[in-house]
Amino acid sequence: MAELQKEESVQLHEEDADDNSGSTAGEAKVDHEESNIQQCDEGKEKTEQAEDATNEDPKDETGASTSSTAAAEKHISIQAQLTDLENLTDLDETGKKLCPLCSEEKFKACYNQKLQRHLQNLHWKVSVEFEGHRMCICHLPCRQLKPSLNGDQCSSRLGAHYHCIVCSATIARRTDMISHLKRHVNKGETEASYTGGPDFSTETKVSAKQSCEILKESDTNVQVLPNYSTPQKSDSYFSRKMKTNRQLVFCALAVLSEEHSPLECLDAFGATGIMGLQWAQHLSSAVKVTINDINEASVEMIRENCHLNHMRVQGENNDSEGEELDEEPLSTIEVTKMDANVLMHLRAFDFIHLDPYGTAVNYLDAAFRNVRNLGIVSVTSTDTSSLYSKTLNVTLRHYSCHIVRTEYYKELAARMVIATVARAAARCNKGIKVLLAVALEHFVLVVVQVLRGPTQADESPKKIQQLIHCQWCEERVFLKEGSMVEENLYRQLPCDCHGSMPGKTAVELGPLWSGSLFNTGFLRRMLFEAVQHGMDEIQPLVKSLICESECTTLKQFSVPGLARNVRQECGVVIKTSEKEEDVSSDEQSLGTGKRKMQEGAGNVLKRQKSDVPVEHPAFYYSIHRHSIRGMNMPKLNKFLQYLTEAGFRVSRTHFDPTGVRTDATLAQFKSILTKYSVPTYTAVQTGDHSHASDDVKLDIEFGNP
Repeated sequence: MAELQKEESVQLHEEDADDNSGSTAGEAKVDHEESNIQQCDEGKEKTEQAEDATNEDPKDETGASTSSTAAAEKHISIQAQLTDLENLTDLDETGKKLCPLCSEEKFKACYNQKLQRHLQNLHWKVSVEFEGHRMCICHLPCRQLKPSLNGDQCSSRLGAHYHCIVCSATIARRTDMISHLKRHVNKGETEASYTGGPDFSTETKVSAKQSCEILKESDTNVQVLPNYSTPQKSDSYFSRKMKTNRQLVFCALAVLSEEHSPLECLDAFGATGIMGLQWAQHLSSAVKVTINDINEASVEMIRENCHLNHMRVQGENNDSEGEELDEEPLSTIEVTKMDANVLMHLRAFDFIHLDPYGTAVNYLDAAFRNVRNLGIVSVTSTDTSSLYSKTLNVTLRHYSCHIVRTEYYKELAARMVIATVARAAARCNKGIKVLLAVALEHFVLVVVQVLRGPTQADESPKKIQQLIHCQWCEERVFLKEGSMVEENLYRQLPCDCHGSMPGKTAVELGPLWSGSLFNTGFLRRMLFEAVQHGMDEIQPLVKSLICESECTTLKQFSVPGLARNVRQECGVVIKTSEKEEDVSSDEQSLGTGKRKMQEGAGNVLKRQKSDVPVEHPAFYYSIHRHSIRGMNMPKLNKFLQYLTEAGFRVSRTHFDPTGVRTDATLAQFKSILTKYSVPTYTAVQTGDHSHASDDVKLDIEFGNP
């Protein structure tokens, strides 16, 4: 093909010489166009020669060297500096220079100064930079244009294009070229390699492995692709901010593994596989981990991360991994590529974790379809815009719930997710028991235990109720169920805003979960597992959750609990409610038949019922939201002490750093806050807190916050 083009060009030169055109400039034009075409097609010709040489004799050394040079060849429009582009210019016999990237029709020969301005303004300024090289715009006829309706090709202006430094593709628009390079970066193809010789695929894989970054979390290494923190740009998403979420889920699984083992666990949305790898590494034989993802790139990344942590992938041949034959694998992990709904319908699991990108409502029915009795389902929702009352239409569409923005919006989001989970479980003839509900800045985590049977399935929906919320003072209360239709729902609110304010003063929110958000016994065992596995970062959070579940302050909180049921492990004293006789009976009943396994499950239920304390009050008040104008509030810890002295249950909450969870009404809350607040105009403040003035009391009575 190349030889034919050269022979045709020689014939053209001979015909022009016979015709005695006498135009030296015309000959220079023809030579320039032919040289440009030859330079543009040089890489493709060398690639074809390399493929022919490889096909004829694969063992030939000359063929290998030709293919390597073809892979390393770059187009003339790809240069590192502007001076390199200027050095490619050719002089004609008149002393003028020709542009190496434009045809004669596009740009005529000119002197050096004008050519430099042309190269800088037309080619260099609109170039695309990548790895120290510039891909300048090319106006040569090296791109095959589509013919028009008349049969003629498009004009040379439409033939402007860029040559990709990675895959040698020709792309017309600059923005499309930038997007094209970003896709190469996301796939790990960052090394410049020209057209596809036989070495191209291997070089791409090598560059992908070299571009991956290895991160470490909780003694587990994971290999991630570039842009791993942006889910729209990466196939395998990994967020450092979700470390708290992963540790809470791990502690919940560790507590369940102490009840019975081995457990069949499912991480339905693996991404990098970090969560399932932590389960297998720290719990080893107590769990059988299955990591699933529907994306092929994520599944391949999960397999590589398993080998990186010295774990065997179920179904793989160990002989292919020569490096790992010397070490015995720590655990065996099953990696699947399947839709999460299909997998959960096909198999039964003891522990299921759902963490899709966004809402998890589309996977709840499949999760409760085959989950085993007394199993755990943990749901992580990251659609904070719909949960935190920013997109109310999406909230109504996903959760069938009407909410507004309130001071307790995070707890409102947690109760909304639990209500959706309870309805999904009831459709599968199952009930739930809430073990944990956490709502932080980036996610809402709900952990529930599954209770099979129609009785449990009937009890859970009874705790889903409507909430009436006053829009003036922000008092709230769950609507009580009754057989009679109540004419005025405002009577259930403790405040009297409806009588003193005109119009509709309250709104009806929900349906929401009205039961408890925490299980104290389960949280105490989670704290023990966190201490045992060295997870120091979540221990303060778990302690605050225990205090919140018991509605006590940190000063009243103590880990040991009752002195008669105390167990010490690893230097940590924790509360246990099981007796030594129950432990011995459970140990004797392992592996002795179905009847004794059922007795063990009954002991678990009895132990969990004994751990359940009095339910904590629903919702909380923000001390700054209800502060008195012109008054200095007491410190938060002091104010908690004043509420306790007044006879109310009180604790802080993880939902809001300034929130106070108490069983006092809003009027009682404000009265104690007013009593111990000091006017701002007092010059000297002593330890005694004076009462508020009569003017401030009048403002409170008329609804001034």
